[in-house]
Amino acid sequence: RRAHVEGAEALDAVFPRDVGLFADAFPAEARYRFCGHGLRIAQHHGGLLGVAAPVWEAALALCQYFEKQQLDFRGKQVIELGAGTGIVGILATLLGGDVTLTDLPLALEQLQENVARNVPAEHMARVRIRALSWGLDHEQFPSGYDVILGADIIYLRDTYPLLLRTLQHLSGPGSTIYLASKMRQEHGTTDFFETLLPRHFACELVQRDEQENISIYRVMRR
Repeated sequence: RRAHVEGAEALDAVFPRDVGLFADAFPAEARYRFCGHGLRIAQHHGGLLGVAAPVWEAALALCQYFEKQQLDFRGKQVIELGAGTGIVGILATLLGGDVTLTDLPLALEQLQENVARNVPAEHMARVRIRALSWGLDHEQFPSGYDVILGADIIYLRDTYPLLLRTLQHLSGPGSTIYLASKMRQEHGTTDFFETLLPRHFACELVQRDEQENISIYRVMRR
C-alpha cells in the first residue's frame, strides 16, 4: 500500500490531476511525414497537459529511426508508454502494428484526437487508447508484447523504479523495447540507461545524435 501511494505521488508530480484539462490551453497543429505517411498532430499547449502536450524531439528521432530501418510492425503486438501526442504509436499503427497507446488519464483526450486525425477508419480496430500509471496498474495489461515503445519518458528520477517494474511486466523473452531519450545529465537519464536498466535488461545503443543529445536504445530481456 505504501509503495502504491509513493508511486502515485511521484506521478502526480509530473501530471497533476484536474478535470479542466484544456481550460486554458491553446491548440496547435504540427505536420510531419515519415515512412510515406503524412501526420497531423494536435498539441494542446498552455493547459494542464504539461510535458504531454508537445511533440518532443526524441519522438521525432524514433519515427526517423523507424523510417531508416524500414521497420515493419505487421503482426506485432505493440504498446507505447507515455505516448503524449501519440505520434510514435500512431506511426507504428500505420506500419501495420496492433498498437495500444498509453498515458496517464489526463493525456487520453489528446491521444484520442490525434488517433482520429491520423488513423484511417479501416485501421481503427488495430489501435487502442488506455490509461496506464507505471508501477501501479501495469498488471491490468498482458505480458509479452512484441514491441514496447517510449520516447522521452526518462526524465524524473522518482518514476524510474515504477517504469522498470512496468517494463519487466509488459516484456517477455521475445520482446524488443525501443527507448529514445534526450540524455539529460541533471535528471539522471544517463544513469538510468547505463546503471539501472542494465540490471534487468540487455541494452544496445543503436542511434546517437550528438547535436540534439538524443540516444535511441534497443532493449531486450536477459
